[in-house]
Amino acid sequence: MTSHLHALCFDADDPQRLSRFWAEFLGWESSDDPDGGIVLVPSDDTGFLIRFLPALEPKTTQNLLHFDLTSTSEDDQRKTVSKALELGARHIDIGQSPDDGHVVLADPEGNEFCVIEPGNSFLAECGFIGALACDGSQAVGYFWSRALGWPLVWDQDQETAIRSPRGGPKVTWGGPPHMPMTGRARLRFDLAPPADGDQHAEVERLLSLGATRRGPATVTGDAAPVLLADPDGQEFRVLPPR
Repeated sequence: MTSHLHALCFDADDPQRLSRFWAEFLGWESSDDPDGGIVLVPSDDTGFLIRFLPALEPKTTQNLLHFDLTSTSEDDQRKTVSKALELGARHIDIGQSPDDGHVVLADPEGNEFCVIEPGNSFLAECGFIGALACDGSQAVGYFWSRALGWPLVWDQDQETAIRSPRGGPKVTWGGPPHMPMTGRARLRFDLAPPADGDQHAEVERLLSLGATRRGPATVTGDAAPVLLADPDGQEFRVLPPR
């Protein structure tokens, strides 16, 4: 049985501080996390948690995954940017053009995100978190479509996107050229089989789809997640059923 996307995990130098920023910015509530760290629960149709865990190493490069946040008007975009800046975000330059309509920001620990201009037809049906925009190949988009059971909603010019049948953000992969993968990724997926599922069987299914085994991850609790990597080498975890 297919796993669901349980959480997007952030490695954080200060998990409490970073979780407060995102909780206030998104309007989400924090909750107890049985696996350690701090977890935010969505107040909309996002469909997954955001978890903040202590970082094992400092951030040194641009993340391979970031949020694309939507706007309903130019005034709404300005208000979103202003709110982020008031909470501790900052403007950053990642090579965007001055003529680009989107605004590129970084949270208090340097994690990049974009506030997209109004009228973006690709994200028109999505909520405030319009997309998780990933650096990655067409093949990895196909992998995640099969892994999560989410249909492809875009497949053109080596760019792919998937979206849950229940709605929520799109997950997109931009195709070549790819950024180099150096060090441990600060943002990663946690997958989980359903409560009546089988973790071992799900790991084997994901391996058959093209994942590779990286070894177990250490957490508190009776059963440990299994650490895998997708076909592009991006790590993710498979949790016990829940």
